[in-house]
Amino acid sequence: MAKPLTDQEKRKQISVRGLAGVENVTDIKSNFNRHLHYTLVKDRNVATKRDYYFALANTVRDHLVGRWIRTQQHYYEKDPKRVYYLSLEFYMGRTLQNTMVNLALENACDEATYQLGLDMEELQDIEEDAGLGNGGLGRLAACFLDSMASLGLAAYGYGIRYEFGIFNQKIVDGWQVEEADDWLRYGNPWEKARPEYMRPVHYYGRVEHTPGGVKWVDTQVVLALPYDTPVPGYRNNVVNTMRLWSAKAPCDFNLKDFNVGGYIQAVLDRNLAENISRVLYPNDNFFEGKELRLKQEYFVVAATLQDIIRRFKSSKFGSTEFVAIQLNDTHPALAIPELMRILMDLEELPWEKAWDIVVRTCAYTNHTVLPEALERWPIDLFQNLLPRHLDIVYEINRRHLERVAQQFPGDEGRLRRMSLIEEGDHKKINMAHLCIVGSHAVNGVARIHSEIIKDTVFKDFYEMDPEKFQNKTNGITPRRWLVMSNPGLAEVIAERIGDDYIRDLDQLKNLLEFVDDDSLIRDVAKVKQENKMKFSAYLEEHYKVKINPESMFDVQVKRIHEYKRQLLNCLHIITFYNRIKKQPNKAWTPRTIMIGGKAAPGYHTAKMIIKLITAIGDIVNHDAVVGDRLKVIFLENYKVTLAEKIIPASDLSEQISTAGTEASGTGNMKFMLNGALTIGTMDGANVEMAEEAGEENLFIFGMRVDDVKAMDQTGYDAKSYYDRIPELKQAMDQISGGFFSPGQPDLFKDIVNMLMNHDRFKVFADYEEYIKCQDKVSALYKDPKEWTKMVIRNIGSSGKFSSDRTIAQYAREIWGMEPSLEKIPQGPALLRVDP
Repeated sequence: MAKPLTDQEKRKQISVRGLAGVENVTDIKSNFNRHLHYTLVKDRNVATKRDYYFALANTVRDHLVGRWIRTQQHYYEKDPKRVYYLSLEFYMGRTLQNTMVNLALENACDEATYQLGLDMEELQDIEEDAGLGNGGLGRLAACFLDSMASLGLAAYGYGIRYEFGIFNQKIVDGWQVEEADDWLRYGNPWEKARPEYMRPVHYYGRVEHTPGGVKWVDTQVVLALPYDTPVPGYRNNVVNTMRLWSAKAPCDFNLKDFNVGGYIQAVLDRNLAENISRVLYPNDNFFEGKELRLKQEYFVVAATLQDIIRRFKSSKFGSTEFVAIQLNDTHPALAIPELMRILMDLEELPWEKAWDIVVRTCAYTNHTVLPEALERWPIDLFQNLLPRHLDIVYEINRRHLERVAQQFPGDEGRLRRMSLIEEGDHKKINMAHLCIVGSHAVNGVARIHSEIIKDTVFKDFYEMDPEKFQNKTNGITPRRWLVMSNPGLAEVIAERIGDDYIRDLDQLKNLLEFVDDDSLIRDVAKVKQENKMKFSAYLEEHYKVKINPESMFDVQVKRIHEYKRQLLNCLHIITFYNRIKKQPNKAWTPRTIMIGGKAAPGYHTAKMIIKLITAIGDIVNHDAVVGDRLKVIFLENYKVTLAEKIIPASDLSEQISTAGTEASGTGNMKFMLNGALTIGTMDGANVEMAEEAGEENLFIFGMRVDDVKAMDQTGYDAKSYYDRIPELKQAMDQISGGFFSPGQPDLFKDIVNMLMNHDRFKVFADYEEYIKCQDKVSALYKDPKEWTKMVIRNIGSSGKFSSDRTIAQYAREIWGMEPSLEKIPQGPALLRVDP
């Protein structure tokens, strides 16, 4: 069990961990015991570790509820503009420690659990991740919720309460195997069901044109049951709400039809309705046009818009200027036709007035330019499920194309390209086009990405409405990604520049004055070494591998995808291995290379990439000649909680996508903030990271966007690189010849064939520069002082990449709101609460 800190250590840590006052600790202990007794109905003789976790979680939650109620009351009284962040994914991770950080309860809870004979870390490890996301897009939504609360915005996150989140990944014989993520099995202490706000959602049916207007009739109804989770701001007494909808069958489901003897079957069939919120689709950057997914997209939109309008109508002043809706990618695009349907069919507004409200209310964030990721729904599927919405989309399109024809007379090609409906054998609705037409603002998520969408995928739309297009470079919350996951580094920084940087990350630039300060260099290096030791112990315990903590920790963690080029990393590993074998007596810079991430279950190539990584590890890690100079580890089941452990322990961050394919990336920012150096291409936010820190403080290599474009014109010839570069040829011959799969020499033939004959992401074209760049990395690592100075320059330049900055820009430039760092007063509760 961890020994409590000395008084001196505590004084140092008060700034980031909060004060452990005697009253505080006594209070927490007595509430802990009360919950154990009254909430969990256990005594200390029979309570399990999980009971203790739930008692602690409920104790911490108690500190949220007063602030939560008062925040919603405050919103009712002041009636500020509200922003609704609509997303099919919220990748939240764990809640307990983040709540303690934001409420300054960490030291008090630490001391209380210690006095109770319990170990805080052990209790924290019992909490399940809320894995309601695939990767970057879902985690961005979670960081944004933290920043919106910390900036005092009246914000609400709306999504789906998936019963099963992203699958758990097991590696069996080197292959990915998926397991269901039953994260709610033991209950979730952070959510509160709100059955009083249950809403009906309609599907199927038909459209009737009556004298009294248009009616959508004979529909099937599913109920949406909301669950609220508190979202605390950083020490400002603000607690916002994330409301996630769960699907429930109505009581009369399937019983309306007089159906003798069908009662049992009708009750069993309730599952069909409730399947809507059963499981998160596990695709990242890939569109799978399944009916259940379209049902999910309409489910969140229909329930949320009813809720927004209910709250709007019950608000004090109520002008539509008081609502902003942000669409996180095209997944909630149906908000546009659904809001039109409500305003016209139910509120009886004329088209022009309704359309004006929709466009001024909605804004759209684009997250990818990969064509296979863009949502294109088949019209027959759409017609069957949402017939009224199809009518509305057709009318939106008719008016839109009329406007295009006016501005560009006789340009048939432009009309075809800009239509919301893609013609062909199977007509499809292009959801990105719907979002652009129905929004007043469209943004990319890094400067280079925002330029690419204006130059390529949405060029026609940019030429028609240039004022709609903006950039909002992504960011990460420094609360979770520094204070919580790397308290040692957060302290070292606070000792030099104070702790205000936690709410104003730009202040990190004040560290740059200390870049030559020997004590800071020593402290930063020491924290990194401690984090590496801790992670080494974790690896030994969970992966049974002994690693050299003195080695460079070279890490690539992200979803497995061809465009992210884990295969380029593999080619470097093999090349490094071959060099050690060739000159075993040379003084190589030792490396532990770690790769982690999930592959979509249906993505064959991605699953083969995982098998290749594990196969390379099996050979390299058992080669006595290599010893501990090179180890290759595949990190199983990469998720938010594993990221919080690995990122603070990393030395080198691999951000090596083909230029023009990674919209932004946010892992790159987490590594930068946590004292890893970046090896990367000029892609996504890497470009802005290099601009902030100076290109000489990152290891930049490879083709730029223009080089890739030029190569697309002339053609990419993989074989020419294979023939010209001996080390590349050797590595490829080893993969194809069975060196890494002696039992099955042709195991990797699909990967080899792809790399040699149809590699969209041009791995070989960047191989040579990548290897040379890795040599520069190894050389610098041999000079620990110069390495650490470069680390400090990176940390000191990472302030721009706070999600607080991103959200302040959304607020001012898209939502028409002003962020505030004021605290909400903690006065007595009043009568009225904003629901």
